[in-house]
Amino acid sequence: MSKLEDIADGLAKRALDLVEKTGDETIEKRTADEIGALSPTLQEAYTTAVRIRKAEIRASRLLDKYQAGEAVEKAAISSQPQD
Repeated sequence: MSKLEDIADGLAKRALDLVEKTGDETIEKRTADEIGALSPTLQEAYTTAVRIRKAEIRASRLLDKYQAGEAVEKAAISSQPQD
């Protein structure tokens, strides 16, 4: 990873951990806005890192259900992010 990606991923992890801990969904966006005020490049890397981490969490939960033998509904095909 590049220095930019390392910083962005670290910030994304911290933000998502705080969202989980506090339940305050605005932390993610407010952090992106603060970053963007000084570095749009870092802001884009941060928002990408947040999306990647959210996708990883979602996929892990799905795989946990499969592994536990739970019934898993077939997902509707969509080009839109499923937050």
